[in-house]
Amino acid sequence: MEQGEVRALAALVRECQPCVVLTGAGISTESGIPDFRSPTGIWAEYDPMEYATIDAFRRDPVKVWEFYALRFEVLMRAEPNPGHLALAELERRGHVAAVVTQNIDGLHERAGSRDVVEVHGSIRSASCPDCAERVQLDEVVAALRDAPAPACPRCGAILKPDVVMFGELLPAGAIDRAVELAKRAGLLLVVGSSLEVYPVAGLPQETVSAGGRLAIVNRGRTPFDRLAEVIIDAGAGETLAAVVDELGVAPA
Repeated sequence: MEQGEVRALAALVRECQPCVVLTGAGISTESGIPDFRSPTGIWAEYDPMEYATIDAFRRDPVKVWEFYALRFEVLMRAEPNPGHLALAELERRGHVAAVVTQNIDGLHERAGSRDVVEVHGSIRSASCPDCAERVQLDEVVAALRDAPAPACPRCGAILKPDVVMFGELLPAGAIDRAVELAKRAGLLLVVGSSLEVYPVAGLPQETVSAGGRLAIVNRGRTPFDRLAEVIIDAGAGETLAAVVDELGVAPA
């Protein structure tokens, strides 16, 4: 990462308002949460067709919960990193209007971001597919200490994590708002996403087609690099913290 790249990105954030941020797994790997698609990611070890589809859950919910139970242990220990904190600070200063995230870990909210759109759901709760009862994460974790899969406290059916599995539609309200934010954005800042998973990967095109600008902070190339005015191949934490510094002291 070069200082000139940081200055160019800070200038876009300052001048191209509103700025909407789209984050992917790459921002949370710096908190110790494994990504999915890299050679060392989760899908290199676990077959997503066995653990991450709605059909797999219906076929063998206990097996799917064994997978999620391991993730809960990592997610419960994870803390927001400098990238999450920088985005929350940029929002506080009025430089960021909203964060659209593909992540399910809740770290943006814990870092202090107020307007967060979770397009792939959240690990913070689980719901009953039979009676729609919703159970918070701490209760789910407690239930997993006594059983391989958490049971609904109302009807006894096995709960489903409130995350979007393969074969499920994204939450309509969340994806509709994400598209609207992208269309209205003066700048869409992509952080830590390979932009390979649709429909979310189509958000940069929505911004550019509407006359907005695109910047990407990601380790490795993306299919949308040709549309971006600034591309920084570096870690989210160091880059975003440097942008905060470049933008100067927050207004009183």
